[in-house]
Amino acid sequence: MNGTQNAATSTTAADKKFDGFTDEERAAMKEHAKELKKAARRGSGAAKADGERDVLEKIAEMKESDRVLAERFHAIVTASAPALSPKLWYGMPAYAKDGKVVCFFQSAEKFKARYATIGFNDIATLDEGTMWPTAFAVTELTAADEARIAELVKRAVS
Repeated sequence: MNGTQNAATSTTAADKKFDGFTDEERAAMKEHAKELKKAARRGSGAAKADGERDVLEKIAEMKESDRVLAERFHAIVTASAPALSPKLWYGMPAYAKDGKVVCFFQSAEKFKARYATIGFNDIATLDEGTMWPTAFAVTELTAADEARIAELVKRAVS
């Protein structure tokens, strides 16, 4: 050690534990990289069924509370906007138009959150004035919630 450092202020790469991303975020990025490789292997003509199979497999792996919500969200999206293509996006179910994700489901368990999230990306046409919501915290889905999601999904792709 030089004269300006002491044991209390010395840090090494092994000491550094936080690099700006949580473990969950790093895991999601790794999953996204795998998804991109898998899509490239399938080629540009990959069937919509391949994406749906991937999404349904991922939903089946979820904890029951998340799985129930994700299954309902999947059913609502596929019924409300059949033109959207199911795909995995950062390891979570998502639905794309022309390859761009319009809406997605994020499980509570994956990011150790107290609620699941249903979200819409900027490609979704949900604009209302100068400010509008793009993500919703979800703990359960009532009939009214399902109707609202269906309406939002239809608007998102219109």
